Amino acid sequence: MQQLAQSWLVLQLSNSPFMLGLDAFLGSAPILLFSLVGGVIADRKERRTLLLISQFIQMSSAFILALLFAFHVVHVWHILALSFVSGTAQAFGGPAYQALIPTLVQQDDLPNAIALNSIQFNLARVIGPALGGIALTQLGATWCFGLNGISFVAVIFSLFILKTRYIPPPTKESVLASMKQGFSFIRDQSAMGSLILLSFCMTLLAIPLIVFLPVFARDVFKQGASTYTILLICSGVGSICGALVVAGMGKFRHQGRAALLMLCALGILMAGFSLSKSLVLSCVMVFFAGTMLIAVFATISSLVQLLTGDEMRGRVMSVYNVAFRGGMPIGSLATGALVPRFTAPIVLAFNGVLLTVLGLSFLVTRRRLSTI
Repeated sequence: MQQLAQSWLVLQLSNSPFMLGLDAFLGSAPILLFSLVGGVIADRKERRTLLLISQFIQMSSAFILALLFAFHVVHVWHILALSFVSGTAQAFGGPAYQALIPTLVQQDDLPNAIALNSIQFNLARVIGPALGGIALTQLGATWCFGLNGISFVAVIFSLFILKTRYIPPPTKESVLASMKQGFSFIRDQSAMGSLILLSFCMTLLAIPLIVFLPVFARDVFKQGASTYTILLICSGVGSICGALVVAGMGKFRHQGRAALLMLCALGILMAGFSLSKSLVLSCVMVFFAGTMLIAVFATISSLVQLLTGDEMRGRVMSVYNVAFRGGMPIGSLATGALVPRFTAPIVLAFNGVLLTVLGLSFLVTRRRLSTI
């Protein structure tokens, strides 16, 4: 809900695709800056406590935005600053969150758990824009941000009643030494480096498709927030379908090869969406692109988790989080800078072509990954 209102209002207030990309950049840049430290802390502290602190900060940011809009004193820099604050909270909460999931299920159920977990995220992407579109057009931005802040209450309550199995062992190692251990573990796992590199490239090139949907709605289809809402919902529904497919399949042979083939399909769908002039066809394309995106994400995440022991999970997932989330701000900022010069359809189509080439090259050169 907040994503819809925030993206649309940044574009309205600034009339600049670059500012849209900058907002996405500032929301994800803290992942690059703080996630590695967050991963060490997730292996040393109770992960539920870290998540609670993260949720309280994000809830406060949403309420502050709601108040700024309610009193008509908001400026673009307010939105950008609060995006950075929320991103910082996610940088410390993300590794703890990802490390917490495997402690709640058996290892054989881990791929299903990760896929099902992605469903709740993407279900929010469907329900949120639908409610957000109504709130934005009928009630105003204040309600979008206020309702988002209220939604954190349920998450915080769930965390309070959650009982975890992982108790971190005491350690006297420095943060830097613990970080080095994490990097050494990743280096010793032959396929881990390929998975992390793949996650970075995927988000670098694919996430701008979602970030710049407002530009397609306004500049390509010459319509307003309702069209943006429809495109975002189609992407979210597709993501739910992709997560259900992965959850239904569970653990299977050659998951790495399947992820690379789906990555190729994602690139083709992105290019098709970018070049489409039909709203109906674009909705179909973005639906299947959402399906492939979440299927690749869930498959890669489950492989990383399966290759990692619990005592290293926070640090490994923090590196994965840096790669996965770190590609978002860089891709969004670069795309925002290129769109005014080359137009959104050309830039996003080029991203799709690069994704397809990336998937094919990994199939040929990273044979160890294909056999997992």
